[in-house]
Amino acid sequence: MLIPILAFQLVQAPSPMVENTRAHERLQRHDLAGQRIQTKLGSLLLPEHPGSHKLPLVIHFHGESWIAEQSVRQSMPKAAILAVQLGSGSRVYGEGVQDPQVLQSVLASAAGRQFGPVYLSGFSAGYGAIRQILRQPGNAGWVDGVILLDGIHSDYEPPAEARHPLPADLDVFLEFARQAAAGRKRMLVLHSEIFPGSFASTTETTDWLIAQLGLKRKAILHWGPLGMQILSETHTGRLRVLGFAGNSAPDHVDFLHALGWALKQLK
Repeated sequence: MLIPILAFQLVQAPSPMVENTRAHERLQRHDLAGQRIQTKLGSLLLPEHPGSHKLPLVIHFHGESWIAEQSVRQSMPKAAILAVQLGSGSRVYGEGVQDPQVLQSVLASAAGRQFGPVYLSGFSAGYGAIRQILRQPGNAGWVDGVILLDGIHSDYEPPAEARHPLPADLDVFLEFARQAAAGRKRMLVLHSEIFPGSFASTTETTDWLIAQLGLKRKAILHWGPLGMQILSETHTGRLRVLGFAGNSAPDHVDFLHALGWALKQLK
C-alpha cells in the first residue's frame, strides 16, 4: 500500500495483502563484469566490452541496484546502467535530482565517453526523479525514452472525494506521452490495480493520461513477464500503456523484476 505524508511526498510501504495465484517469479542475484565509475547518484556500470562507440544508457530510479543492473544487462548487453537508490518517497527522488547539474555531472563522470540513446526508468517512488528531470529543459531534451513501473501518482484535485488526479503533478508526463505518441520519443507505462485511497493510483493517473490524449484502453488477457497478467493495452506511435492484474505487495514488486522485459518493449 502507498501512504502519503504531505503533498508531493508519497512514501511507499508494502501492502498487507497476500496474493498466491500468480507466479511472482524473481531474478536470482549474480555478479556482473564491467567497469564501475562512481557518480553523485551511485555506481555507473559499463558493459564488459564497451568498445569506443556511443553506449546506450539506462538510468533507473528506486529498487535494489542489482535487480536493475541484471535486468538491463540481460536485455541490453551493450548498455551502461546507473541504478539510483535514494530512499523512500517520490519527494526524496525529486529532491535528489533537483539541481540540473547533477545529471550533467553524471554524464561527465564517464571520462569523455558519449551516451545514447538515454532511457529513464522508475519503479514505484522513482517516478519523482523522472518528473523532476523532465521539468528541466536542459535535461529533458536528451531523454529518449521513459519507463514507469507501477509508479506514476498524483494528489487529487479538490475536493478529494471527486477522485480526479491533479494535472499539475502529471503535466510533464502528459507532454512526454504526446511526444511518444507522435513518434519523437518512447514511453512505456506499466501499472497494477493497487489503490492507495488518499492519492491517485497508477490506474487513475494512466486513465487521466489516456483521456487527455483522446485514446481508449483495449481490454485484453495475455501473460506478461514473470507470471504477470496483462488486462489492458493502449498503444499509439511509440507510446504504450499496459494494465496488469493485482493489488498486493507481490504484484507491485513484480514490476521491478520486469524491468528487462519492459526495456525490450520500449525498443
